[in-house]
Amino acid sequence: METIKLSVEQRQEKGKGEMGRLRRSGRVPGVFYGPGKNSVSVCVNTREFQYKVESLEGSHLIEFLSPTTDLNGKIALLKDVQHHPVTTEPLHIDFYEIDVQVPIQVGVPVHLVGKAEGVTAGGVLHYFRREIMVECLPLDIPESVEIDVTSLGINDAVQVEDLKLPSGVSALEDAQLMLASVTAPTVEEETEEEEGADEALAEDGEAPSGETPSE
Repeated sequence: METIKLSVEQRQEKGKGEMGRLRRSGRVPGVFYGPGKNSVSVCVNTREFQYKVESLEGSHLIEFLSPTTDLNGKIALLKDVQHHPVTTEPLHIDFYEIDVQVPIQVGVPVHLVGKAEGVTAGGVLHYFRREIMVECLPLDIPESVEIDVTSLGINDAVQVEDLKLPSGVSALEDAQLMLASVTAPTVEEETEEEEGADEALAEDGEAPSGETPSE
């Protein structure tokens, strides 16, 4: 996986006043932390972050470009983003430092490709999971997992155990977890029993459902 280069600055001042000032100047406050390390207060350009990072789906490696020696070249994953409830602008970002030599667990998008045979025959395709958890080395994180549904007929399904994952990538989900399926269309038809019941009521002088008896 290719890393995303992001400009990151270390910030010294803290508190609501400082965070408000940063946001008004077009930057987002955040924090950078990792296992066994003290957290570092940072900030990034809002527009650069939205364009390079937040617009992407899935998990991506982020390489810091910073004038601060202790931050420059660090590799991180986006852990969390807090947004304004009205404008949806990012308010605070959590970056988590990773070691590219140590396997990690991340979510990877699931994409369906092709048109299922069952859909052509009138069935309905159901998409149950849009992301699955996998474990792999950071540089091996796939951008997405594709499922070719072309051969799926009515009542066929794809489970986690059917996935063809890249070498070095293993799924952490239950092998029997269903990801997609094709079912027959639902058709509401009156049963023979219901028809017989209506006829019986009509013979007794009562109108079938939805009709008014004549006098």
